[in-house]
Amino acid sequence: MARDYYEILGVARDASTDDIKKAYRQAALKFHPDRNPDGKEESERMFKEASKAYQVLSEPDKRAKYDRYGEAAFEGPGGGGFDFSSAFSGGAFEEALGDLFGDFFGGGRRSRSRASRGDDLRYDLDIAFEEAARGCEKRISIPRTTSCEVCEGSGAKPGTTPETCSKCNGAGQVRFQQGMFQIAKACDRCNGAGRINRTPCTTCRGQGRTRSMREIKVKVPAGVDNGSRLKLRGEGEAGLRGGPTGDLYVVLGVHEHELFHRDGANIVCQRPVSVVDATLGAEVDVPTLDGMVKLKIPAGTQHGKVFRLAGKGVPDLRRPNGARGDQYVSVQVEIPTKLTKKQRKLLEQLRDEGEEHQESLVTLFANKVRDLMS
Repeated sequence: MARDYYEILGVARDASTDDIKKAYRQAALKFHPDRNPDGKEESERMFKEASKAYQVLSEPDKRAKYDRYGEAAFEGPGGGGFDFSSAFSGGAFEEALGDLFGDFFGGGRRSRSRASRGDDLRYDLDIAFEEAARGCEKRISIPRTTSCEVCEGSGAKPGTTPETCSKCNGAGQVRFQQGMFQIAKACDRCNGAGRINRTPCTTCRGQGRTRSMREIKVKVPAGVDNGSRLKLRGEGEAGLRGGPTGDLYVVLGVHEHELFHRDGANIVCQRPVSVVDATLGAEVDVPTLDGMVKLKIPAGTQHGKVFRLAGKGVPDLRRPNGARGDQYVSVQVEIPTKLTKKQRKLLEQLRDEGEEHQESLVTLFANKVRDLMS
């Protein structure tokens, strides 16, 4: 008795077409005779069995007949039967097998297209910190191949036309039988092009492309960061035989700034202030991307205190409206290293008065140390 087709592929009777296709690919890999040299006859039988099941279950009409009548639906006059000789010549089998031929024979199916896409290019562009934050426009020159203007990319001398390859009839592929399989490979006469150029263009030597320097305008959006990539479509290498042009990727390198440090869309900077300004309070100038602004330092500001300047950062590319981040200002209290006699006397007086009239952190710390050590 013939085995059930669903059982052969190991799928349920309500399996989807994709599930059936996936199961057949797995069976084809498992039972292919070239992968089972020790049991080639049995593998070939199992492979044919799986292929027969797939040919029926992959087509809705045949599957409906099988579900109703079983294998008898394909027996007798008008039954159709199973045409194994055409199993790998196209249609559902090629769609299901995909690149399995590459797994079996070391070279997958080749495209019949005579055109091929040009390569992508990369260009490293260095810009200043301010240019990355505000955006800028740069002009770069890159060496690349472009479509030959003389032959318009055909590779043939103007007024002539490449002839169709007589070996593959313009397909770019030749097919041959290997056991029970029909294998396709690139035509060795035209190298897969499908055409033979008897009179090549003298300018590009039949390549359809020439090499030259090209100047390109690059618009750098505001808010980019170090390592950001800009994609310029169609600015890469020209395609072969009329194929599409590749793309150009511009990779940005942002120089470090002397005052600013970037943290995402925010900017961080340090502002030195004197002990007197930190103690008494003051209004100081702070540099930003938009110029100098006034920052009020309250009396008693401690070293490392951070103030926020809203909206003074860089545009955030992750936000649809490109809202700007903030700028954070870290106060660095500067301790003088050289004092005049008068300054020293004033500071000593300040220290003495401070010990008498206020309980500072220094005094509190000294008291705790005294209590612990006593």
